[in-house]
Amino acid sequence: MTQTAIDLTTDSRAAIADALNQSVAETAVTTMLAQNFHWNVIGMAFGPLHDLFQKIYEDHFEAQDDLAERVKALDAHAEGTLAGMLKRSKVSEHEGDATDKDMIKAMLEAQETLASTLAGAGELAAEHGDTLTEDLCISRGQVHEKFAWFLRSHLR
Repeated sequence: MTQTAIDLTTDSRAAIADALNQSVAETAVTTMLAQNFHWNVIGMAFGPLHDLFQKIYEDHFEAQDDLAERVKALDAHAEGTLAGMLKRSKVSEHEGDATDKDMIKAMLEAQETLASTLAGAGELAAEHGDTLTEDLCISRGQVHEKFAWFLRSHLR
């Protein structure tokens, strides 16, 4: 049965919010990763990669807010510390001193991780009847898979 946030049990809201906070953390770390690569990319593909990394960090910055606001709609705490996000995230920071191909590979891995995390959060939301969170996770996951496709195309 489909339910709105207010209709979900306290335990359901907590579980879904935890999965969303995982998504926020990984999105935040990936945002900074993309901005770092945007600043530091060099090489023959500088122009297109500089632009692509900018598109990624701008998209992800807005997505963090959408995900965190859904956490709040579930009447939970949206984690907001960088230290907490780094600790929780399956995406790692990067110094930014790398070849363009290594940057692409790192960003590709981050996008695939985010898509997977969001797919899991969406499945959890569906199990609890929270179609609104499920929809958010699906749409965000599709964005990350599209970015992954763009990045993968640079490596062929």
